Amino acid sequence: MAVEQYHNIADLPAHLPIFPLSGALLLPRWSLPLNIFEPRYLQMIDDALAGNRIIGMIQPADDDEGSDRLANVGCAGRVTSYSETDDGRYLINLTGICRFIVAEEIVSQTAYRQVKASWLGYEHDLVPEKETKSFDRKALLAALKYFTKQNNMDVDWAAIETAPLETLINALSAGCPLTMIERQALLEAPTLSTRAEVLISLLNMNDPGDDKMTLQ
Repeated sequence: MAVEQYHNIADLPAHLPIFPLSGALLLPRWSLPLNIFEPRYLQMIDDALAGNRIIGMIQPADDDEGSDRLANVGCAGRVTSYSETDDGRYLINLTGICRFIVAEEIVSQTAYRQVKASWLGYEHDLVPEKETKSFDRKALLAALKYFTKQNNMDVDWAAIETAPLETLINALSAGCPLTMIERQALLEAPTLSTRAEVLISLLNMNDPGDDKMTLQ
């Protein structure tokens, strides 16, 4: 089943294998490239490819690398393309479908973790949100110009100014140098419009970095 064919949360699985990864942001209809090399996650991808191809991306609840705690909200995605490398890795593209709440973690025999997912409250993720006249695109672009200037970033402004709203917000949310907590706030914003508002606030609260970066 292609990503665009999920029309109802009833189409989504009750249980999800999860890939906890700090700083990785998957959003509905956004593609996240991943390099899979740990044996447990190689097995997870094998199992996903043999089944519905769906896995859940989720961040740890904190920056402590020794902590097993998970954030409350993640995003499920479908493996839409993959390739195998000579050294045994998977290079995959994961396309976001819908956000989920971790209802509980499942005790399983797999090396990777699994959760019971609740999709309630995120049904609207399955339908793209259209840009309305009330959305202040100028405010978003102004905040981005401030942020990129402060962080010495190169930007393809022609592409940004013509990008569809959802593509623009997803690209900025995933591509701007933000903290784990900031990315989680963007993920948990209820709608695309509120995600844009959170993004504008984060860009305007900019803490300049040291490295020159490119945002395309």
